[in-house]
Amino acid sequence: MMKKEVKGKYKFGMAINLDKCTGCGTCVIACAAENNISVRPDESDKERSISWMQLYRIDNGKPFPHTEYSFFPRPCMHCHHNTPCVSVCPPTATTMDYQTGIVSQIYTRCIGCRYCQAACPYHVRYFNWWDGIFPKGMERYLSPEVSPRMRGVIEKCTFCHHRLMRAKTKGYAEGRREIEEHDYVTACAEVCPAQAITFGDLNNPKHKVSQLAKSPHAFRLLERLGTDPKVYYISSREWVKMAADNYLPQERRATGKAVG
Repeated sequence: MMKKEVKGKYKFGMAINLDKCTGCGTCVIACAAENNISVRPDESDKERSISWMQLYRIDNGKPFPHTEYSFFPRPCMHCHHNTPCVSVCPPTATTMDYQTGIVSQIYTRCIGCRYCQAACPYHVRYFNWWDGIFPKGMERYLSPEVSPRMRGVIEKCTFCHHRLMRAKTKGYAEGRREIEEHDYVTACAEVCPAQAITFGDLNNPKHKVSQLAKSPHAFRLLERLGTDPKVYYISSREWVKMAADNYLPQERRATGKAVG
C-alpha cells in the first residue's frame, strides 16, 4: 500500500527562467563558495569533480543561421514524490523533509555505497574521492555554517539549508514564527545578475516562485518520471521544453513540435 503523502507547511522550490539566463556561471561560483565545495589542482576529470550547480549549454540542432542556444543551470531537483535517492539509501543518510520539501544529506550517516548516485536520474549527486582540499589560506574564507565533507561520502545541493536555519533564528528573535519570502533565499538566486533564478515557497500563492510555477511556459526536467521535481524551468521556446524530457521523434511529430 502506497504511503499517503504528508502535506507540509512549506514546499520550497525554484523557478529558473532560461530565456533570461546568459550562462555567466555566477550561480555556480556562488554555490561553491557558499557551501565550501572543494577543488582539485587538476579539475580536468569531470567524473570526479564536484559542482552542486551545473551549467549546461544546449542547442536546437539546426545549422547556421537558424542555430539557437539555451543555458541550463541544474541544481538538485529535490523530488517530492517517490524520491529515487531516498528510497535506495540503506543507512537513511538522505531523507525528504515533508515540512519543507528539502531533500537533505547527512554526511555522518553516509557509508559511501553510492546507490543514491546511481538512482538519481538528474545526476546531481557527487562522491568525494578525496578529503576536502582547499588552497593555503583559503580556510579563513570557508563558511562556518557548512561543514566540509570528508572522503567517501556523497554530497549535493541542499537549497542552502543553513540559510533556512538562519531565517528561522532571525524570525524567532523578531517574535515571528513565519518565514517571509525575503528571509530565505539560496545563494544562486541571490547573486544571479539576470535575476533568472527565483526561490521561495511553492505552497504560498503570494510567493513569486509559486506564481511562476503556474506559468504556461513552465516545465520540469524528466517530468514524466513522476518524481515531482521542485525546480521549474521557464522558456517561451518550444524546442527548449522538448529537450527537457525523453520524447521520441514520433511523439514530437504527434504534438506538432519541432524535433530539432
